Amino acid sequence: MSARPSKAPPIPPHPGLDVREDEVAWNGRFPVQRVRFTYRRFDGARSPELVWELWRRGGAVALLPYDPWTDRICLIEQFRLPALAAGFEPVMTECVAGLLEPGEDPADCARRETVEEAGLEADQLEAIGHYMLMQGGCDEHIHLYCGRVRLPETVAATHGLAAEGEDIRTLLLPAEEGFARLDGGAIRNATAALCLFWLRQNRARLREAWT
Repeated sequence: MSARPSKAPPIPPHPGLDVREDEVAWNGRFPVQRVRFTYRRFDGARSPELVWELWRRGGAVALLPYDPWTDRICLIEQFRLPALAAGFEPVMTECVAGLLEPGEDPADCARRETVEEAGLEADQLEAIGHYMLMQGGCDEHIHLYCGRVRLPETVAATHGLAAEGEDIRTLLLPAEEGFARLDGGAIRNATAALCLFWLRQNRARLREAWT
C-alpha cells in the first residue's frame, strides 16, 4: 500500500463531525480526497451521510504592489485555462500570487512571488486579510498583502519562471485607473478585487505612512 501523500492528511477531528471514510481518490500535483461523513446540524440533529470530494491545494499568497510616491499600482496578466473553461476571458488581470512552500512564512512568499512575477521588490508589507477561496470544495486559503514598491516608468515586458511555463505580463496603472477597471467589471478574480477594494479604503493612510 502506498503511503498517504503529505498534501492530503486525514480530516482533523471536530465536535459533532463523524468521518466514516477518508481516502485519497487522486494523487496528482494537488490530491483529491473522497470523504464520507456526517455532522451535527444547527438544530442538534445528525445530518444525512454525505460524500464530498476535497481538492487539496493548501496555502497561498497574493500581493498588490503599490507605489505611494507616484500613486501607481502593478497588476499582472496571464493565461488561465480554468477561466476559459468557466466561460471567462482566459487572460486574467491579477495580483502577483503563488503557493506557499512547506513551512514558508506567508510574507516571505509574497516578497518572493513579487520578484518572480513582476521583477519588483516590496520593502514594506501590510496584511489585508486571510481568506478561504473555494470553501465548498477546496482547502486553499490565501494571505493577501499590499506591498510598498518603487515603480519604474516601465518594467520588463514579461516575467515568470521558465521551469513552470509562466508567461506573465506586467501592467503599471495609476491607482485611479485600477479602481475604474474594478468598478467597470474588468477585474474578474476575487483576490485582485479584494486587494483593490482594500487599497481604495486605505490609500490615503498608506500615502501618509509610507512616504
